[in-house]
Amino acid sequence: MPIKIPNELPATKTLTEENIFVMTETRAMTQDIRPLQILLLNLMPTKIDTETQLSRLLGNTPLQVELTLARVRSHEPKNTSEEHMLAFYKNFDEVSHLNFDGMIITGAPVEHLPFEEVDYWGELCRIMEWSKTHVHSTFHICWGAQAGLYYHFGIQKKPLPEKMFGVFPHTLDYRRAILFRGFDDVFMVPHSRHTTVDRADIERVSELRILASSDEAGVYALMTKNGRQIFITGHSEYDAQTLNREYKRDVAAGKPIKIPINYFPNDDPTREPLVSWRAHANLLYSNWLNYFVYQTTPYDLKDIR
Repeated sequence: MPIKIPNELPATKTLTEENIFVMTETRAMTQDIRPLQILLLNLMPTKIDTETQLSRLLGNTPLQVELTLARVRSHEPKNTSEEHMLAFYKNFDEVSHLNFDGMIITGAPVEHLPFEEVDYWGELCRIMEWSKTHVHSTFHICWGAQAGLYYHFGIQKKPLPEKMFGVFPHTLDYRRAILFRGFDDVFMVPHSRHTTVDRADIERVSELRILASSDEAGVYALMTKNGRQIFITGHSEYDAQTLNREYKRDVAAGKPIKIPINYFPNDDPTREPLVSWRAHANLLYSNWLNYFVYQTTPYDLKDIR
């Protein structure tokens, strides 16, 4: 089944060209079915890239998914046109009266700031509190995962000596984790971050279970035992060129940046990146939608508690 997105969203053309089954709002109105309602709180600066990447993954499932794009009111995006934001995004307070089967909270380039100094931190805290009673399963990504762990469990992020940048091998800590059903013994995940969360801090919280990690990149996936909150520290949603764009951006800005690990063949940035994570990224999101959203969400969303 397809992902339902607004008719004119830029992702529609991209995904159609990739043979991702996309259903526009116009066609969806003719179908008598309750799609999964997914809210995407997009905190990334490159919003069109992020909404396309996540739509690509959410559309790779036999379930029908209806995506609602949301923004925080307390921050004005600098890298996405106001026309795009007005056409496709709702301020969170415009959807706060609704319930959702699932929600994704993305990362954001604000790792250098203490959480409380992020200009939209107060609003994000209200959204994360709201998610506990209005969303069946919330999927937090990268800084969004660190923010969620801090807000819900008091786990503080820690600075890294240098940027965690590249594609790293991971293994399962909990081999029976249904979120990783069908995964290989070793799987690759992109990371791009300056901070981390310590395993010891997580292990002190009895409500959390570590699912997967990397010797180089640390803890990758963890969740509450009922699966209502899932935290992913990497960027499985990244497309082939995302790390390349970040690398070239930092080089052009004169920032200290190393070539992303396990990304360019022979570490040669003039060559096309080697994508080694796409299949597992699709499986991760399919498993989330199937086992943590579709299989357990109430048919009547008003019954979410």
